[in-house]
Amino acid sequence: MKTLRAIIRLSRPLNVAIAALSIYVGAFITETDLWNVEIALACLSGALITAAANTINDYFDVAIDRINRPDRPLPSGALSPPTAAILAAGEYAAGILLSLWINPLAFSMAVIFSALTFVYSARFKRMPLIGNVTVSLSTAAAFIYGAVAVNQPLKAVYPGLFAFFFHLGREIIKDIQDIKGDALNQARTFPIRFGIRRAIWLTKGNFLFLFFLTLLPYFTHYYDFDYFLVIMLGIFPVVLLVLFYLSEKRTHQQLEWLSHLLKLDMLVGIYAIYVGT
Repeated sequence: MKTLRAIIRLSRPLNVAIAALSIYVGAFITETDLWNVEIALACLSGALITAAANTINDYFDVAIDRINRPDRPLPSGALSPPTAAILAAGEYAAGILLSLWINPLAFSMAVIFSALTFVYSARFKRMPLIGNVTVSLSTAAAFIYGAVAVNQPLKAVYPGLFAFFFHLGREIIKDIQDIKGDALNQARTFPIRFGIRRAIWLTKGNFLFLFFLTLLPYFTHYYDFDYFLVIMLGIFPVVLLVLFYLSEKRTHQQLEWLSHLLKLDMLVGIYAIYVGT
């Protein structure tokens, strides 16, 4: 039972749920079909690839997590690194295999983003901005993957842009939060390479751009008033909090709280797109 709990925790179930929900909304907004076999396969395939990406990330991060997150399954000893590697390989394989029954473009995306998330964990994560952009692209791709499942990829471009910039800011905050462990393990993340102050300004600039980006679909009549209302009540307050709360004085725990808040707020963003279509 402890092993099962460790496996579930390693996959980061909230991240998996957000990915599956993003894929479904990506399909839903095309107004092609509310539910069919291809959409179901896309959600399951994307969930498995997300679980694999999270698992392999912990496998490569075990040394860093002994400092930053010692309670995670691998550094705590709840699960062994070889077991995690085998689990990730199985999840990647299952996710790619399921995509074969969707369509050729979905299969191509599954292969590309499986490879990309693996290389991210093995190499890109420790490089300034490249790792952050890779994660952001992967999360943005979830919406497009859903639209691809119903052969309407272009209709998910806006949600993909929203997800990209939302996650880019969050990823830089996580790098600031993890700077101690990353530095000890010779990672070259943006805050380490250019300093915390510049990382904070980059994050604030990113969220300020996102602030205006989220308004465009409403004022161009792409989404309706329901979208605008959810954005105003659920997204803008959190963006403003980041702009005014984020500073060099924040502790590791405070940055972790902000990161978790942003992750939960992504659900609000998904809901805004869902109701605004």
